Amino acid sequence: MIKIGITITEAKYPNYPAWIKSAGTAYEIVELDWEKNNAADLMLCHGLLLSGGVDIDTQFHAAETKEYPLQPVNFNTKRDQFEMGLLTAALQARIPVLGICRGLQLINISLGGKLVLDIESTGKPNHRAMNGVDHVHQVELDPQSQLAAITGCTLGTINSAHHQAVLEPAPSLKAIAFSLEDGIVESLEWKDPAAHGPLVCVQWHPERMTNKETEPLSQKILEWFLGAAKKYQHEHH
Repeated sequence: MIKIGITITEAKYPNYPAWIKSAGTAYEIVELDWEKNNAADLMLCHGLLLSGGVDIDTQFHAAETKEYPLQPVNFNTKRDQFEMGLLTAALQARIPVLGICRGLQLINISLGGKLVLDIESTGKPNHRAMNGVDHVHQVELDPQSQLAAITGCTLGTINSAHHQAVLEPAPSLKAIAFSLEDGIVESLEWKDPAAHGPLVCVQWHPERMTNKETEPLSQKILEWFLGAAKKYQHEHH
């Protein structure tokens, strides 16, 4: 079995395992749960999916202010620490990593990047879900990027449900996809992929796009991730 580790989130968690399982019976889900603190289970996994969820505690990144619009009443500091530990271990072992929404932001912060604390405060349009419906907008991909090669896309339509975004990519990462209407960063990848394990980070939610079975910006990412996990399993059997 190919084992995929998914971090537990309070936000629409069941979508993630369902998305992985849609690819067939060869995949088993390992729930990585900050409450159980079962980080050691990462070593059973052939891939790590860092899920969406609540804003990351400002103490973990160079936030200009400690108060901002739409700030959660409570951060989940234990989850932040747990997932940063998972990321460090995964990168060290070169386990394939897929960061989705908050996952992208966590990866960026962990590696030394900066975030926009609230998109609308900077005068840019809303990227949040409204009344439970994801915002939808166009995205353009750098044609030279790994993600363009994976998806076969340089332009597409994505869903979005976030109010924070990348301000500055971490030194080892580069921004390779941007919202067409306002230039918000929608994806990060390694500057030097050969020096690292497999990594894709997207600001959108491929696991819950309405047309995910036919949309390359969902389906091709899933195929890439599971393919990388399979390769990892094969090499570390």
